[in-house]
Amino acid sequence: MNHSSAQLYFRLLSYVKPYWRTFAISIIAIVVTAATEPLLPALLKPLLDGTFVNKDDTVIRLAPLIILLIFFVRGLASFIGTYAIGWVANKLVMDLREEMFNKLLTLPTSHYDNHSTGNLISKVTYDVTQVTAAATSVVTVSIRDSIIIIGLLGWLFYLNWKLTLLSLLIVPIIAISIRILNARLRNASRDSQRAMGDITQVIEESIASHKVVKLFGGQQYERERFSETANWVRRYIMKHTMSAAANVPIVQMIAAIALSIIIYLATVQARSDATTVGGFLSFIAAMLMLTAPIKRLTGISEHLQRGLAAAESIFDLLDTPGEANIGKVEIDRAQGNICFDHVNMAYQHDDRLALHDICLTIPAGQTVALVGASGSGKSTLANLVPRFYLPTSGRITLDGHDLADLTLTSLRANIALVSQEVVLFNDTVAANIAYGQMRTVPESEIIAAANAAHAMEFIRNMPQGLNTLVGERGVKLSGGQRQRIAIARAILKNTPILILDEATSALDSESERHVQAALETLMHGRTSLVIAHRLSTIENADRIVVLQKGEIVETGTHDELLRKNGVYAQLHQIQFGISGVQ
Repeated sequence: MNHSSAQLYFRLLSYVKPYWRTFAISIIAIVVTAATEPLLPALLKPLLDGTFVNKDDTVIRLAPLIILLIFFVRGLASFIGTYAIGWVANKLVMDLREEMFNKLLTLPTSHYDNHSTGNLISKVTYDVTQVTAAATSVVTVSIRDSIIIIGLLGWLFYLNWKLTLLSLLIVPIIAISIRILNARLRNASRDSQRAMGDITQVIEESIASHKVVKLFGGQQYERERFSETANWVRRYIMKHTMSAAANVPIVQMIAAIALSIIIYLATVQARSDATTVGGFLSFIAAMLMLTAPIKRLTGISEHLQRGLAAAESIFDLLDTPGEANIGKVEIDRAQGNICFDHVNMAYQHDDRLALHDICLTIPAGQTVALVGASGSGKSTLANLVPRFYLPTSGRITLDGHDLADLTLTSLRANIALVSQEVVLFNDTVAANIAYGQMRTVPESEIIAAANAAHAMEFIRNMPQGLNTLVGERGVKLSGGQRQRIAIARAILKNTPILILDEATSALDSESERHVQAALETLMHGRTSLVIAHRLSTIENADRIVVLQKGEIVETGTHDELLRKNGVYAQLHQIQFGISGVQ
């Protein structure tokens, strides 16, 4: 292993440390298993010479009992060793999965923008299973087979040191061939893990978008996309299989050449009575028994390289910096005064500014609507308040505190979000309304929030009421019902700041009436930042901020902006014209 491989490997082994007692038991059991192996050829010499040559009665009586005892001890130790190492391996996978999932919960929004969901899922589900053999089996196989090889070599030296020395000449040749194949194994493992991430991505997208796929006749396109990705996985796995398959036969062939030479020389010695029958057969048996542990030791490089490639992928995720959370100030319930002070914002992958020199003050309890064409910066501006993104320059304050100085937990505890894309979890209606509350929420509070959100009227008609499962992403509910549950969640959180990403844009008029009424209840007395696509929904806002290409071009009330006859008036005319045509 090169230096980085050694670092990777020792870091991987550090996850075994908490379970060192069980790991030690498995090692002891494996040592016992290994120690019994050289006993078998060692027994051959006294057994054959004592029974067939010297006709010794004691040897004849004891030999079968000794063989039974050896295999009993060996079997028991093998079971304990295998079970203990399996337990440690599965604990290792669980710990890594938990740590990776915890990391996913803290990654910045920008990381999700730049990495596909499928690849992230594949790391947690597939890559992590590849490291177990590297962290556990590799250690045990190395220890067990090293002891077996040392024991067998010791016996061989005792029997015939000249022939044994000759056999050791093959070791450097085997080491060189393994080193060459290892590099190919690691590369193939790395490529196959990356391709598995791509396959997960294709499957996830096809399932999530199944309606679009069916309606637009995308089945053939999806089949081809999946087939191409699956073929890449197959090719990488075959590259890995070829390298792994070549590994053992090459080593065995080198060993076989050496073995055949040694057997020939041993038979010459036996013919000249330089050794006994038992000694000769014991030497040959020990030589033949050496091939199995050598084969296993060369075979572990496949697991090791696959594990190290997976470890690279896993530690790459674990080493990704989480959200910047250097703020030390804890605030309780904020008043809700928000101020943008010369804020500029550019996304990592883009040199252009998404927001340019934004100066905006929102007094506590005021409703400010953000209006503008698509791509004008409305969502970017709203996303800066809960610190989903950090401004490139300038600062944003809440009640005079710079957002960067606040802890993320205390900042976000003061903000509720109701978006166009409602996020519901595959759980009960009640669990979705009370989601994220760090307390046991009484049912009366959930019902009160649902009533305020105009949601109880449809919840009562559900088969199990509040205990009805909503399905993945709330698939069992209509758009309006999902919106009202999201509003109930925000009402229950009862925060001073509210971000509304046009919660009514995709609803029919009946649902919109209910949702609009629920939103009015929710917005009352709160600092509300409303991203508006439909201008009719924000006519009563305290102030309307018009954005164009990331800059504020107009501010004022609905009537003031219409009188100005500027950008807002044009947007209003376009929408009014469209609705007039309808």
